Amino acid sequence: MTHVIPASVPQPSFAEAIKGRYFSTRRDTIVSLVFAAIAIWLGWSLVSWALVNATFGAGQGDVCRENMHGGACWSVVSARWRIVLFGLYPFEEQWRSGLACAIMVIVAILSCVPWFWSPRRLPVLWVAGFAAFYILMRGGLFGLPEVAEQNWGGLALTVFIFAAVVLLGMPLAIVFALLRRSELPWIANTMALVIDTIRSLPLLSIMFTFAIVLPFVLPGWAIGDKLYRVIAGYALFFACYQAEIIRGGMQALPNGQEEAAKALGMTYWQRIGYIILPQAFRNALPPTINQIVITFKETSLVTIIGFFDVMASGRAASGTAEWNFATIEMYVFVGLIFFVFVFSLSRYGAYLERRLRVGTR
Repeated sequence: MTHVIPASVPQPSFAEAIKGRYFSTRRDTIVSLVFAAIAIWLGWSLVSWALVNATFGAGQGDVCRENMHGGACWSVVSARWRIVLFGLYPFEEQWRSGLACAIMVIVAILSCVPWFWSPRRLPVLWVAGFAAFYILMRGGLFGLPEVAEQNWGGLALTVFIFAAVVLLGMPLAIVFALLRRSELPWIANTMALVIDTIRSLPLLSIMFTFAIVLPFVLPGWAIGDKLYRVIAGYALFFACYQAEIIRGGMQALPNGQEEAAKALGMTYWQRIGYIILPQAFRNALPPTINQIVITFKETSLVTIIGFFDVMASGRAASGTAEWNFATIEMYVFVGLIFFVFVFSLSRYGAYLERRLRVGTR
């Protein structure tokens, strides 16, 4: 039998594709032109407000007041950026807060290096980085003056809460997922009840419970600082959601994987550590990255409990009589900080997906 090779269909050029999609009929042409005009007008208005008519420079507050409706006043960022980044941290020690954040950024960058992708190396990297972060922030060692947690704030506090929640919550999530898959019904059912109960509650209610209610039922020696109680509650909340993500990754594995490991004489923990968990995390990588991104954004909820995080610091920076007219500009600056961190996390997740070929066979 003679096989006929079909002729390749010529691909339309870019101009032809645009014309066919947006200008194929008179109605499509009118709608496209109207929306294009609106987009151009909105884009120019934004550029004009943010750049063309904007005021820059730390000493331009009076100029901003005279030009309140003409453009953005980025002078508030130039004058008050320290409050946003460092909050209530002592001025002469703010270099420690900046260095601590830089260390966590370096740890995140090193996590992209495949050499660290090991069950032993990656946890050690993050624990060591977080320990260095905490020593720099807290002080009391190596000649560093001690700074109490009540004086922490700004971006450094947000990074600290986020890193602590992930470092505590991820191992706890693995334990929860394994207990949820236990062959003993009373263990599996009890763990399912705990996970479903925590997941059914709003995060803010859990934070309030750990921050305000828990001290009434705990002995004095176990109360600890309010910051650590909130982190513990947030880590529990994160662990319950992440446990279901990991369990879903485990259930996606063929049954033959574990059966083959049993046939080779591997113990339970060897099967979990070398066979089940690596493949489960690979399968659950996209929702895991999504959960981590959500965790970083929801750290802003701690401002309601009274912590001076980056969101509260931004509000305080523009809350004075001198800068109360520049609230929008300050929130744009804070939003840009969140965007940089969240976008970096999402791009890192995409990089991992490409390297591990998630979703391909």
